[in-house]
Amino acid sequence: MSPDLVKSILLVFGAGVVGSFGAVLLKMGAVQLDGGLASFLNIRLFFGVVLYLGSSVIYAAGIRGGQLSVLYPMVSLGYIWTILWARLFFKEAFTGRKIAGLGLILLGVAMVGLGEAAKAAK
Repeated sequence: MSPDLVKSILLVFGAGVVGSFGAVLLKMGAVQLDGGLASFLNIRLFFGVVLYLGSSVIYAAGIRGGQLSVLYPMVSLGYIWTILWARLFFKEAFTGRKIAGLGLILLGVAMVGLGEAAKAAK
């Protein structure tokens, strides 16, 4: 695996983590919304948007050095972080369906990555 590809994978993975924190802050900020325009000017909502935008910048840097068809599925790993943060920050339950969904996400990302690795080995 080339150093550029490793860098791309790490950047895309990092973008998923940053974006998942953005989702947490958006949720925390959304709780403070009361329908008035001024309620949208809260710090948690602001930083949630900043983290989402930041994750997009990191993601754009990451996809420069690799194949989009391999890197893009890694974005879905952000959903795994989001579910973990939801449990930690909001005490949301882990249900059987959520765990099954997480397993399917991991399986899908692994299959895309292994398919590319098998192709590169030939």
